[in-house]
Amino acid sequence: MVDLSVPSAARMYDWLLGGNNNFEVDQEACELLLEVAPTSREIALNNRWFLQRVVQVLARDHGIRQFIDFGSGLPTQRNVHQIAQEADPGARVVYIDNDPVVLALGQSLLDENDNTSILPFDMTDTDGIFAHADLQRLIDFTEPVAALFVSVLHCLPDSAGPKQLVERVVSRLAPGSFVVVCQLVSDDPRVRHDVTELMRQQTHDNWGRVREKSDVEEIFASLIVEEPGLVDVTDWRPDSEIQQRQRSIEWTEYGGLGRIPNPR
Repeated sequence: MVDLSVPSAARMYDWLLGGNNNFEVDQEACELLLEVAPTSREIALNNRWFLQRVVQVLARDHGIRQFIDFGSGLPTQRNVHQIAQEADPGARVVYIDNDPVVLALGQSLLDENDNTSILPFDMTDTDGIFAHADLQRLIDFTEPVAALFVSVLHCLPDSAGPKQLVERVVSRLAPGSFVVVCQLVSDDPRVRHDVTELMRQQTHDNWGRVREKSDVEEIFASLIVEEPGLVDVTDWRPDSEIQQRQRSIEWTEYGGLGRIPNPR
């Protein structure tokens, strides 16, 4: 059952991207967000373009054929499975989300794609996710996997352990697997406070916080960070000068691509 009295971060993101899978309550929350952080629309676009580029690099340059997308959000154009299956129609993708609108739309979109599934889990429920029959059917954990945490960890409060979540997932993946992480950060304490408080109020505390770059860097401490390192995602292997000009100001999506090293 969808509670239309409470905005959803996934549906707000959809509205910022120009999508139609959102409601008036989400639109009103976005308008308030734009008052505090006027370049929020740019940051949503930058994040989406980063996701598309990094999946393409993983599939094309690193030969990754298995993807798990944690907190995947609403389906839109050029989704993970579409990009991965352009490189190889046999590529397998599992989406994880617990938003009822995301699940309904995702299931209708993926019904005819045997190599793709969406699982109805809170992304922190690692045991439940990894025990699910569809994940076991689609993902071979003896082979490299790409785990995606794209613009989702800021939705988790510190008490949910975002860093520990990534560590639990990494511990279950084969050496040579990849982890993609980016999240909202700001160097401005006022922005971190104001956006965090606004989102917590609007989503009835179903949100985490805007963090600092050092928080993201800690997540990558045990990983081999691929070039160009940890950056504003606008600068992660850009393929368009137009996209690079769509800069956010008050805050950024910060992160990159890490590889799980072989054991010594």
